[in-house]
Amino acid sequence: MSKPVKGTTRSKTGHRRSHHALKGIRIQKDAEGNASLPHQATPATGMYKGKTVLDVAKRLKRRIKKLKPLS
Repeated sequence: MSKPVKGTTRSKTGHRRSHHALKGIRIQKDAEGNASLPHQATPATGMYKGKTVLDVAKRLKRRIKKLKPLS
């Protein structure tokens, strides 16, 4: 018994691939206008749900200290 030339139709292939599309990144803005990803603290202020959860100044000091001198 012979096989059909094209086993899967274009329609069937398209229906299967309908869920393969990429989704866009959702960005939220807080009251001050800083952007962040959902369910994550805002990197600029360290706030999440109206509370400070990250000490941004301390993090910045640590990062500057970690950088190597430019000489």
